[in-house]
Amino acid sequence: MSRGAASRAAVWLELARPFTLVAPALGVVSGAVTAVGAAPRDPWTSELIAFTAIGAVMAAVLNAGNNALNQIYDLEIDRINKPQRPLTSGRMSIREAWTFTCITYAIALGLAWRIAPGGRHECFWIVVAAAVATLIYSCPPLRTKQQGIWANVTIAIPRGVLLKVAGWSCVKTIWGLEPWFIGGIFGLFLLGASTTKDFADMEGDARGGCRTLPIIYGVRRAAWMISPSFVVPFLLISYGSLTGILTGNFVLLQLLAGVMSLYGAYVCYLMLRKPEELALDANHVSWAHMYRMMFVAQIGFALAYVF
Repeated sequence: MSRGAASRAAVWLELARPFTLVAPALGVVSGAVTAVGAAPRDPWTSELIAFTAIGAVMAAVLNAGNNALNQIYDLEIDRINKPQRPLTSGRMSIREAWTFTCITYAIALGLAWRIAPGGRHECFWIVVAAAVATLIYSCPPLRTKQQGIWANVTIAIPRGVLLKVAGWSCVKTIWGLEPWFIGGIFGLFLLGASTTKDFADMEGDARGGCRTLPIIYGVRRAAWMISPSFVVPFLLISYGSLTGILTGNFVLLQLLAGVMSLYGAYVCYLMLRKPEELALDANHVSWAHMYRMMFVAQIGFALAYVF
């Protein structure tokens, strides 16, 4: 590869924001492992392993396309909040970004269609729904990013609920309560936790007409509003295990519920002790902990259904 081609590839990779692609890939793998271990337990086959691997790549590719789409429609906002990004720095044109977006969305849908355990294409339709949700979030005329809590809802559904169910669909049918209950836990978490990225972006978001929770309610009140999402969803793990909705290892699920609830309470403490710092620090620790909590919960669920 020539130096010029390598340089362009690096810019495209930067547009994809690669550090954000691990979480959705892990979510699919965790969902698939959870499904295999759920009652009735199924054995792994080469086909199911292949479907899971395809699903992980699909989730990462779709997220890359979604990241590019957001940057296209957030161009004016990012000129203030993220001036170093490829579009705002002038290193990439809007046309190139649209090309990348269309290609990645098409690849993700094509990969999802290939995932068909038992001849079922449930994963494809889940991914279609998730893709539509990302369009609703970013694109006019709906553009829920500008509409307060609806921005959180259209983040929580594809990245929380549907991501876990998509992983489950790589190996087992989604027609049952358990996959949706697990997806609901992650969706409720992101319903509040996704706001952690909005505090430091208030200036650009306000100029761009985005009425995020910190802009509507102020930093302190918004921090209190989202705090339950760091604890309550994980208490549902305990409830689901006690009632038989969750069929993984009872002890490990109860342990996961306790660990995640305590972790969430700690993050709430970090946010609420000095909420004004949320708007001053672009890399406030609560945002980093939000990603870490997702990783711990994904891995924890997988382990609870393996043993």
